Amino acid sequence: MGTQESSDKSSSKFNKQNLLLIITVLFTLATLVVGALVFRFYMADFRKASDVTQYDKYYVMITDNYKSDFWQSIYKGAFDAAQKENIYVDLLGQNLAGDYSCEQLMKIAIASNVDGIIVFANESDEMTQLINDADGKGIPVVTLYGDSTHSKRLSFIGVGSYNIGREYGRQIFNIIKEKRREDFIESAKMGHRKTMQIAVLVNTDAQDSGQNIIISGLQETLDQENATNSEFAISIVPVDNKNPFSVEESIRDIFLKKSIPDVIVCLNELNTVCAYQAVVDFNKVGDVNILGYYNSESIVSAIEKNIVYATISIDTPQMGEYCIEALSDYYEFGNTSEYFTADVTLINKNNVSDYLESEENDE
Repeated sequence: MGTQESSDKSSSKFNKQNLLLIITVLFTLATLVVGALVFRFYMADFRKASDVTQYDKYYVMITDNYKSDFWQSIYKGAFDAAQKENIYVDLLGQNLAGDYSCEQLMKIAIASNVDGIIVFANESDEMTQLINDADGKGIPVVTLYGDSTHSKRLSFIGVGSYNIGREYGRQIFNIIKEKRREDFIESAKMGHRKTMQIAVLVNTDAQDSGQNIIISGLQETLDQENATNSEFAISIVPVDNKNPFSVEESIRDIFLKKSIPDVIVCLNELNTVCAYQAVVDFNKVGDVNILGYYNSESIVSAIEKNIVYATISIDTPQMGEYCIEALSDYYEFGNTSEYFTADVTLINKNNVSDYLESEENDE
């Protein structure tokens, strides 16, 4: 009797698990179908609204966070460049209800048979397959900022990761030299100099070799500048980047530990903003040096206030322009350059006023 009851319970539990799995699969499929339908309705409205302007081609750009200043600036560069060639570029996701991953948006774009896809890619098998699926349907794909090296992507538009790492390395060496001078002035400290702790923030879900290249360039530059191993120690700190709240929590956890890094190196815009906000909240301005990424208004303002030590400025409009250039070359000549590298510059307390002045003149 007991054996029968146990068997019935196991069977019931198994059936519940199967039911839950089926419901999950159906929900996922329904989400993608609804997304595709919404996108098709949007496309129908777009075509009606653009009867006056007949565009030659329709491209989509896919990113992991279309709301950020970084991606908005790239998109504007692509949009403006495309308009000159009578092409329309849509930042896919901002016109859809709900949050979609890059992979889900790729499926929607492929199903909609767009003329070209610009995507923030990664090295996952799923992304590789999706890019290959698009290529198989005659849709050229340009990878942007994050690459998928084993896919049939047309071209990759990125930044010189090694050069960025070297620039970070030079800035860290400047911080080390400043510390040397302080210790020399306070000669009592010379006998027990503290090793400078350097934390490099990396995204936990990123399958991106660019992060490793940046760290390699940073390390090699410090070695070339003759900074001794006793003067610095580099640690890799993973950041949960599922959403902005998890990023903020991951970075705040750094400041709750007994030992706080002397230098925090941020490899994207969101990490930079969360890091300098944590420095302010925990009253560590002047104790922690932040090396940031991107030149948003808030980050540049933080440099002016000596909250951020320096940041890497990327020519984001140029990245957008390169995306359109790659696709246009493909349609006109049948091929294009495999790599495009955007310009980067450093902004720190020495040139921030000049940078702001040039921005005002450009406006």
